[in-house]
Amino acid sequence: MLKVEKLRKVFHDRHGEEIVAVNDLSFECKGNEIIGVLGMNGAGKSTTLRMLSTVISPTSGQITLNGEDMIENAESIRNSIGLLTGTTGLYRKLTARETLYFFADLHGMKKSDTKVKIDELVELLDMHEIIDRKCEKLSTGQKQKVSIARTIIHDPTLLILDEATTGLDVVATQAIVSFIRHVKSPSKAILFCTHRMEEVHQLCDRILILHQGKKLALGTVEEVCQQFDCKDLGEIFSRFDQN
Repeated sequence: MLKVEKLRKVFHDRHGEEIVAVNDLSFECKGNEIIGVLGMNGAGKSTTLRMLSTVISPTSGQITLNGEDMIENAESIRNSIGLLTGTTGLYRKLTARETLYFFADLHGMKKSDTKVKIDELVELLDMHEIIDRKCEKLSTGQKQKVSIARTIIHDPTLLILDEATTGLDVVATQAIVSFIRHVKSPSKAILFCTHRMEEVHQLCDRILILHQGKKLALGTVEEVCQQFDCKDLGEIFSRFDQN
């Protein structure tokens, strides 16, 4: 479903020097698959996800979603993408329900379809007690449930979750993990970026490890550990942290 070929992103510092954030990155994410995007800080994860969500344009390379060029058709293809980051904000004075109606309307959904979808999400995310509360009155975990609901309200083909559980307690984290597992389907490709290795083991079919903007490894956790002759992912990252 998602195909990335030779993706490259170059920034320039204040002296005009090139900073290569992502370099020659190629991979595919199929339907019914969750790929964990991993790497140390500065590895190029966020830049990669921002390009895949059409927030920024690549310097070169190609991205296609179901055969459609995401770079040339960024405006129209955004309705097929759901993006959640650790800094995704909510409108404080709107209730959770009003927030979901607002974002559904942005994606051109009919009100009747939106009502059905909201009822479904309220059930799946256990939002019964908070759906009509203003967002400013919600806890961090409750806000994140609303953020995830607004990310998936339009049933996107590509779901990009960047640090979706950051700052959440154990109960809220498990609720989000369970929900992600539930929405996995043949019609959805999911990219999941996290620093929590337990979430990788719980959710990810394969992992993509980035290092200094390049693809270091791609495969199942077992395949990647075998590639580096390490007993677990923590040992792999410890090795690169020492270099």
